[in-house]
Amino acid sequence: MNENDARLEHMEDTIITLFVESWRFGKTFQRLVTKLDAGEQKRHESQLRWFRRKVEDALNGLELRSVDIEGQPFEPGAAATPLNVAEFEADDALIVAQMLEPIIMDKKGQVKKMGIVILRKVEQ
Repeated sequence: MNENDARLEHMEDTIITLFVESWRFGKTFQRLVTKLDAGEQKRHESQLRWFRRKVEDALNGLELRSVDIEGQPFEPGAAATPLNVAEFEADDALIVAQMLEPIIMDKKGQVKKMGIVILRKVEQ
């Protein structure tokens, strides 16, 4: 790997880190907004949507995208690390209850950063 490639890889890693931290901040901000009165909620939710769109656009500009699998069935081999998988039996049907960090992929479908998730058992 030459110096230019190393620099580009470092820049990509930096952008991914910034994206993940802004994503996490957005989740926290969203929880706080729910504690406001309805008028304030609408204004701040609108600002959050604008911020998220701008950050996603920047990520897309690097031909990267975030993937959120919250609410979807969890399959072994998914591009996400479950923090609580030891709590379940091997034959349990599991769903992603919460994304703690998003999955980042490139335009070719290659995983650039694994997500982090919390699982829950599907009630049958």
